[in-house]
Amino acid sequence: MTEKKPRTRRKPASASSKTATSRTKSTTARSKSSTAKSKPVKPWLKSYPPGVPAEIGEIEDKSISELLENACEKFGSLPAYSCMGKSLSYGEVKALSDAVVAWLQAKGIEKGDRVAIMMPNILQFPPVMMGILRAGCVVVNVNPLYTPRELEHQLTDSGAKAIFILENFATTLEKVVDKSPIEHVVVASMGDLLGTFKGTLVNFVVRRVKKMVPDYSLPDHVQFNDMIDEAKGKSPQKVEISHDDNAFLQYTGGTTGVSKGATLTHGNILANVAQNGLWLDVVFRDQKLPDQVVYVCALPLYHIFALTVNAVIGMSQGAHNILIPNPRDLPGFVKTLSGYEFHIFPGLNTLFNGLLNNEDFVRLNFKPLMLTLGGGMAVQAPVAERWKKLTGCVIHEGYGLSETSPVVTTNRFDETEFTGTIGLPIPSTDVTIRDDDGKDLPLGSVGEICIRGPQVMKGYWNRPEETANAISKDGFFRSGDIGLMDEKGYVKIVDRKKDMILVSGFNVYPNEIEELAVSNDSIVEAAAIGVPDPKTGEAVKLFVVRKDPSLTEEAVKEWCATGLTNYKRPTIIEFREELPKTNVGKILRRELRE
Repeated sequence: MTEKKPRTRRKPASASSKTATSRTKSTTARSKSSTAKSKPVKPWLKSYPPGVPAEIGEIEDKSISELLENACEKFGSLPAYSCMGKSLSYGEVKALSDAVVAWLQAKGIEKGDRVAIMMPNILQFPPVMMGILRAGCVVVNVNPLYTPRELEHQLTDSGAKAIFILENFATTLEKVVDKSPIEHVVVASMGDLLGTFKGTLVNFVVRRVKKMVPDYSLPDHVQFNDMIDEAKGKSPQKVEISHDDNAFLQYTGGTTGVSKGATLTHGNILANVAQNGLWLDVVFRDQKLPDQVVYVCALPLYHIFALTVNAVIGMSQGAHNILIPNPRDLPGFVKTLSGYEFHIFPGLNTLFNGLLNNEDFVRLNFKPLMLTLGGGMAVQAPVAERWKKLTGCVIHEGYGLSETSPVVTTNRFDETEFTGTIGLPIPSTDVTIRDDDGKDLPLGSVGEICIRGPQVMKGYWNRPEETANAISKDGFFRSGDIGLMDEKGYVKIVDRKKDMILVSGFNVYPNEIEELAVSNDSIVEAAAIGVPDPKTGEAVKLFVVRKDPSLTEEAVKEWCATGLTNYKRPTIIEFREELPKTNVGKILRRELRE
């Protein structure tokens, strides 16, 4: 189904303004509650910060591309993105995107066609993304670490006609390109935009020293810089784009069944920008802002969190994003951070935890840090406590999904303590907790988190049945996450439906066990799963990464016994050197179950 998108009037933001993103014309109109009459109507509204309205107003920008073009015009000389010591200004991002639009149009790529990007956080990503959107095409974001099988599925399912890919991963594309609908391939290198001398040096190190570029053969492909040259002298044709036009296909992880493409429109993303803008105003309205806000962009831009928060919201602010191509290289990551004063740090629990255990990170200057955003997975209280102690900054946890553009709820940014919740529904968002029959539950009850708002996807790409199963007749998206809402409107996520463990008929949620485990100073990470048990149906197995090599299985069990009732306690402990994770950093419980 298609949500009707509100339009929000936008005043261009300046780098020194107290507006975080596009301004909205505020309205206090409240939509009718879809919940039972006995439930309070939108209890979260009474917990909103002063001055934050219940609804966003009309959106002035007609498309994401218009928002980005306006930002590039307004902030032209300011740095937009930096990577490996090289910066692109807003004007340069716009010029490169001009070339991408002109090249796509010269190749016969038309409005509505899908174009894939298979790159990490490098300087080419933002202008390529912007160019694809300005051409009226749909961005298909692809994880660069995909296997050939995963890549083939995504390219075939989306019907992508072209792909922009970093050469490090071209060998994967080579294996499937003949079985895909891809007609045009642009291959980028790490050194393309770094200047002649530095670019040549970087490419030599990447290709010859570190041997990060396996041999590949892709007939008829074009190199990124040659593509730019081909486009010289060609003027991009303006394409009319509306809120209802598709902008992104964000493929879900595919942890159960086939990976599906969440179809996000320009209106979906713009609504989420406006929603977050009202929330971010709380941070900036009473603070003296730097000349330019600096974001840490460690989460990959192909992931919906960084895509919306860093790329779209960041650019709408005139912010400077520091791109981190490989956040798993913690020494390199920290070295990059040491060269900047950074103000906004989006991340997730495993990233924060890894940094807190890095000796050089703890010596950085955190005085400029204004806001830390946690999402993607549950932020664990021990990690949040250590982060605040080190940086002086609270981790403000939020919640969202690929299907919701992504932000659904977030904690108030003026909170002074970590709440252990995922916060309040943001403006123009309805959240309800429902049982397995789709009925609303009373406040405080545990059930499935269901979401309605202008940021909810149009549906799953070419999967009407899946869409009908995911979105109820009254427009609520069924998240698959289990949680509850308290009387103040704060939502607490308990776990994923599929990860719940059933012990002797009792529901056991892995998050609870894992959080208790990592509160032990001798444990770095932990993951809990259910395993078959002849007496209890399932039993809890805990995988542990130790900080202290002398930590024993018995000691872990004793620790868990201090905070967990008997049926929740792990009966099996397995020590690991590391836990399997997605490229974003989420722990893969499904791999532990295999």
